[in-house]
Amino acid sequence: MKTFVPKPSEHKRKWYLVDANGKTLGRMATEIAKRIRGKDNPLFTPYYDMGASVVVINADKVRLTGKKESIKTYTWHTAYPRGLRSVSFKKQLARQPEKVIQEAVRGMLPRNRLGRKLFLRLFVYAGDKHPHTSQNPQPLEI
Repeated sequence: MKTFVPKPSEHKRKWYLVDANGKTLGRMATEIAKRIRGKDNPLFTPYYDMGASVVVINADKVRLTGKKESIKTYTWHTAYPRGLRSVSFKKQLARQPEKVIQEAVRGMLPRNRLGRKLFLRLFVYAGDKHPHTSQNPQPLEI
């Protein structure tokens, strides 16, 4: 018997459109990460990029459950002494709503070369307009 291994060149990439209006951040991010990784595909292979591209619109209207809106913070370091910075979820959503969804999805992808390549297939926009209409993304209900 031989093991069937799919070839990435034979894979036809799909495009999905996600409307984040009123959606819960974590539940939406898990579905997006699953599509980008290709885990919904029966030919899923962990070491190949067999996933789809995902376009997210209305990123500024995403929500969190419970008290997380007032508690959740985003922290990073500037690589300078005393360079630890943080910003609350509300401020981040007001300043850069795209980053909220990007960070949630990035945390669910592998932390290696493949994960960095997969992350480039995520396109997030704050409003309801996007430049990917020619790819005919099919709506993804979450």
